[in-house]
Amino acid sequence: MRSRPIAAMLAATTAALAGAARAEPPPMQGVVSLSASATVEVTKDLLNVVLSTNKEGQDAATVQTQLKQALDAALAEARKAAKPGQIEVQTGNFSLYPRYAPKGGLTGWQGSAELVIEGKDISGIGALSGRITTMNVARVSQGVSRELREKVESDLAAQAIARYRAKAAEYAKQFGYGGYVIREVNVSGTDAPGLMPVPMMRAAKTMAMSADESLPVEAGKAQLSVSVSGSVQLTK
Repeated sequence: MRSRPIAAMLAATTAALAGAARAEPPPMQGVVSLSASATVEVTKDLLNVVLSTNKEGQDAATVQTQLKQALDAALAEARKAAKPGQIEVQTGNFSLYPRYAPKGGLTGWQGSAELVIEGKDISGIGALSGRITTMNVARVSQGVSRELREKVESDLAAQAIARYRAKAAEYAKQFGYGGYVIREVNVSGTDAPGLMPVPMMRAAKTMAMSADESLPVEAGKAQLSVSVSGSVQLTK
């Protein structure tokens, strides 16, 4: 007999909870979502030059020695000009592989070696590339350094936030409210432009340059931006 009242109470409680779950929360009043951004064009200040050499011959050891000699000579010249952050030097790919005839059979060996020069001293890197005669200029790329990006994004963030606040105040006024409070906000910068290839200015630049000939490079442009998005609660 006692189980019936308990069952009735459980059923009533379950029904009440189900009704509460079905009830939708009241809609938010006076909430506005908005966004703002700031963008600036900057001159790319980072230069990346890849120099390479290719050798081939009948003997693998001979080809490897030739590659090493060319790379060692290039490294010796590059290290004279190396400066942290301005002109930095590192070795790149070094490969050696067999060469086969169309109908099969080993005909020889060929290989390649790379030297990578990167930094913010654009004219210095151009001059150094001209002094290295044992390797050829293979690829040239430009980009934006982390230092420049961080400096510019700090100013852009201030501009974007100011525009966001101005929008919020204007919307509050147009909707007949006295002000606003920020509910949520997100500040984000665009991905930094990576190193972008630079078209070679003339075909001869894929060949070794004379010692008095600098690599001609003119810095390009890149766009950096910061955006602010979120929502505000309009207040009376």
